[in-house]
Amino acid sequence: MTNTALICGSLAFDKIMQYHGRFGETLLADHLHRVNVSFLVPTLRTEYGGCSANIAYNLKLLGGDPLIMATIGQDGGEYLQRFDKLGIATRAIRTIGHAYTAQCFVTADLDNNQINAFHPGAMQFSHENSVGDCGPLAVAIIAPDGRDGMIKHARDCAALGIPFMFDPGQQLPMFSGEELITFIGQASYLAANDYEFEMVMDRTGLTLADIAARLDALIITRGEKGSEIYAGGERHDIPAVPASSVVDPTGCGDAYRAGLLFGITKGYDWPTSGRIASLLGSIKIAHQGGQNHSFTPAGIADQFERAFGYRF
Repeated sequence: MTNTALICGSLAFDKIMQYHGRFGETLLADHLHRVNVSFLVPTLRTEYGGCSANIAYNLKLLGGDPLIMATIGQDGGEYLQRFDKLGIATRAIRTIGHAYTAQCFVTADLDNNQINAFHPGAMQFSHENSVGDCGPLAVAIIAPDGRDGMIKHARDCAALGIPFMFDPGQQLPMFSGEELITFIGQASYLAANDYEFEMVMDRTGLTLADIAARLDALIITRGEKGSEIYAGGERHDIPAVPASSVVDPTGCGDAYRAGLLFGITKGYDWPTSGRIASLLGSIKIAHQGGQNHSFTPAGIADQFERAFGYRF
């Protein structure tokens, strides 16, 4: 009996730059039709990112068995070495030799305003991967990735009878209402934040009750207000775990989803799975970047007991 979780999603490098001024003092409102500006950014850091890697990183720390299925570029050797050191399997990661790894370039000013540029690179070729090549799987997640890849991998999972979580995230605007209804019909689980879920309802014309009835579980996250899980005709309210500090929300949703996948592969009930997910989000937000926090399975069990009064 396998407990392998297939993680379909993006792999990316995040280039994060800090501008020691304010965009509003440089960008002139009446000249935005012909912008030609340069920002001096004295600090630059590169973070390992991408939804599939962030989810897999957290699931591995929990003691789970993640298998990333993604595409990486000609510059991805360093990332593959990192996965090897972490003990995360790379056999389902395809290298696209004529492309660069997806990269997000983020410039932030002193008011935390951001100007971002995203290059999808190798992510655009995610449809060249096939779920059927991955061997036995307990569950899968279709996280933000190339549009064609997300459609193909959902179709693959449905054809193979593999339960999967649909997590459209920032790729949600790329899908029509009809396509979203197809995803919901194929998936066992849907995970979205409150804003994304409002968009799902708007595009599909379906109500929350309609969508929940078509799934084994519907998960809606609401940041510091906690989250809700609708399953089996019941609503489970999951409390947020207070963070030791709020440093960076990047990757919090991915950490949360890793907790859900861990609970699914372990056969935990939804209140327990949701609470594990909530705890992981709290731990992540206290650290910069999506993969710079650390914990052990025993340590998480102890923190869980302190937070919720029982052990999973």
